[in-house]
Amino acid sequence: MNLYYCDVLSPRKACAVAKYLKLPIDHTYVNLAKGEQRTADYLALNPSGKVPTLVDGERVVTEADAIICYLSDKAGADLWPHERRQQLDIIAWFSWNAQHFTRATGSLYFEYIIKPRFGIGAPDPVAVSQAVAEFRRYGKVLDDHLAGRKWLVADTLTVADFSVAVALPYAEQAKMPLDDFPEMRRWHDQLNALDGWREPFP
Repeated sequence: MNLYYCDVLSPRKACAVAKYLKLPIDHTYVNLAKGEQRTADYLALNPSGKVPTLVDGERVVTEADAIICYLSDKAGADLWPHERRQQLDIIAWFSWNAQHFTRATGSLYFEYIIKPRFGIGAPDPVAVSQAVAEFRRYGKVLDDHLAGRKWLVADTLTVADFSVAVALPYAEQAKMPLDDFPEMRRWHDQLNALDGWREPFP
């Protein structure tokens, strides 16, 4: 297997799961600053020109959430459980995250980390203010859900945890008010106990 990645948010999920599962996998770095995601060869694998992309023989899997489910199955692990109710719960968290929480965390990550890294301007105070408000709004939903639970789904570590928490390692640098949400902080501290979560990139 070969995982095309860059050290940004979405590929972090895939790299973290691959490392956690100790899968024998090759990694190919895609230099976004040089536009390598727009080359003809890469677009032949992933027409959206995004990272990550997983190639497993003739099988190509795009989109980070799909990749982490595929990796769990490949490893014979239970991060992507085969019980229908749990799968539906995980899909619901994937959707909630994409539509709500990552819009907030991803915006703060972009304003405070991506902009300086790629030299595309200073943080936009309006965008930051909106993102912080959204973080607080949806952070409360997440915090309330986690109260009395160890993990997001069925009290077992799943791909949902890797997906929803993906931006939280950058909370301090991106000025996310994580410490205002004790259950979310506890949950992320648990993830930080995993080597693959702390240091996901090769």
